[in-house]
Amino acid sequence: MARNLYGSRTQPNGSMELLAWYFMRISGIVLLLMAVTHFAIMHIFRDSQTIDYAWVAARFSSPIWRTYDIILLFLAMIHGMNGVRYVVDDYIHHQGLRVLALSVLYTISLTLLIYGMVGILTFTPQLQSF
Repeated sequence: MARNLYGSRTQPNGSMELLAWYFMRISGIVLLLMAVTHFAIMHIFRDSQTIDYAWVAARFSSPIWRTYDIILLFLAMIHGMNGVRYVVDDYIHHQGLRVLALSVLYTISLTLLIYGMVGILTFTPQLQSF
């Protein structure tokens, strides 16, 4: 990441780094709005003690909420992974260790992303009473 004379980060020049720089700013704003909305729906507009399997199953029967959760999952995972990538690039100076750390980061991030997607997409609501 490019730095100015005072040591603070500046806007990058490379095309991939520039896209990552813009993504962090835009996804941060979108994530903030989506997370506050999610929090409001789950904890303010609805009593959290009344949220049970039936409520979640009814919510997930709508493709709108599944799409919302998928977008939230993707943005959060990629935003968080990109933030950790910045930290790795800033603090791990040995090239071999940096490649190893980034490989582990990408593997864990992809695994968690796939695991979350499977959970959201394969959930089949069972609306019968137990």
